[in-house]
Amino acid sequence: MTAWLVHAFTATGAVLAYMAVEATVAGDTRRAFLCLAVATLVDAVDGGLARLAHVKERTPQFNGARLDDIVDYLTFVFVPVFILRHDGLLPAGAGGLAVAAAVLLASAYGFSREDAKTPDHFFTGFPSYWNIVAVYMVAIQLPPLTNAAILCGLAAMVFVPIGYIYPSRTPRWQVATVVLGALWTVAMAAIIWQLPDASSWLVRVSLLYPVYYFALSFLLHFQRTPASKREA
Repeated sequence: MTAWLVHAFTATGAVLAYMAVEATVAGDTRRAFLCLAVATLVDAVDGGLARLAHVKERTPQFNGARLDDIVDYLTFVFVPVFILRHDGLLPAGAGGLAVAAAVLLASAYGFSREDAKTPDHFFTGFPSYWNIVAVYMVAIQLPPLTNAAILCGLAAMVFVPIGYIYPSRTPRWQVATVVLGALWTVAMAAIIWQLPDASSWLVRVSLLYPVYYFALSFLLHFQRTPASKREA
């Protein structure tokens, strides 16, 4: 029974994704991102709960990892792109649709590759952090063409086999990454709560963590050995 409850907990992310879509259509972008934030929290803890409940042994007929991927695609990819498109932060017409399609299709590829997560705890290619990208785009309000260029660039990076750190699991610099990540999470929660008029200084300061994340990912990627990528 416990194992099924954990699966149900994971599945609530899909409900939160739907609630975020409803909030977006209603013009309440802040509520939409709050729903996605709760979904991210669910995603952060359900893996640990699944291990504690031994879900693989107790529900061998049910693929919890597949459920998690489905929910993650909805909350990290589909809904954020919908928000950007609905709120006019992408070019109008076919151009905006093409940008949305680029993100959706690139992420579908990223989720489907066998080495999406490597044994040495890296993501292969740009991870689907589109929910974070969307928060910044709503908070900063860059021109649609600028947003389109950023999204297309990041979508292209999905196909470049660079390893990006898994913040809670990549062992090197883990303590610094987790501590800075916790501070950044608090800042992001404040930014979402302030939407649509987020504090400009808070947004600028919070961007230091994504810069750290990319810089450390590139540094550690080029220090990896082929053996480390294959070790279980």
